[in-house]
Amino acid sequence: MNWITRCRRQFFIVAVIVVVPRLLSADPGGAPFWPDTGAGRLAALALIQTLNAELLASRSATLVLEKWCRDYRLAAEPRIVAERARGGHRAPDAEQLQRLGVASAAELKYRRVRLKCGGRVLSEADNWYVPARLTAEMNRLLDTTDTPFGKAVAPLEPYRRTYSARLLWSPLPDNWAVAGRDEPPARSPAGLAVPAGLFEHRAVLYTRDNLPFSEVHEVYQRDVLGFAPRLP
Repeated sequence: MNWITRCRRQFFIVAVIVVVPRLLSADPGGAPFWPDTGAGRLAALALIQTLNAELLASRSATLVLEKWCRDYRLAAEPRIVAERARGGHRAPDAEQLQRLGVASAAELKYRRVRLKCGGRVLSEADNWYVPARLTAEMNRLLDTTDTPFGKAVAPLEPYRRTYSARLLWSPLPDNWAVAGRDEPPARSPAGLAVPAGLFEHRAVLYTRDNLPFSEVHEVYQRDVLGFAPRLP
């Protein structure tokens, strides 16, 4: 059995047979501990890539995160809220203005939020949007409430075009399978050290009439793995 076949076999055995049913029964209380073992690393990668794929295939990141929060029991009430970051401003560059079809930054508003489920931060997002292309009620929600952007603009029936998706961290060391290992090496009995940012997306949102109205830069956080898996 070559290393590619062995890698695929290990990945799918862990992700499908072991990981999913055990994760769904994980205890939502207590601090999450991811074991630094081959199975733990493969499980973490399987979940990161699963969420990544679901977000890329969806019209709404908010709805995907809400379902993720519910499925993995990250909070007693699986509801996504947008915690506004006060102060600070990131001016759009010329390419962003072009993608949004506006002449100047004066036509845009900027909003930075942390999307939270309970006490867990699942995503940090920068958002540049065109308020003139939203309704008065949508602008009110964005200016005065903790409503996530995706929910506020849902009546526009928006869709996303992701122009950049990048993995910021992989639980597997580079070329681990080339050496003929059956599984990735364990590193620390203290558990897997998961960094703050796992992967990022950059996307433009369009109305049902194909009019661009928002650009987002999202960094998905380690709290998406904020539960204690039960692995063999």
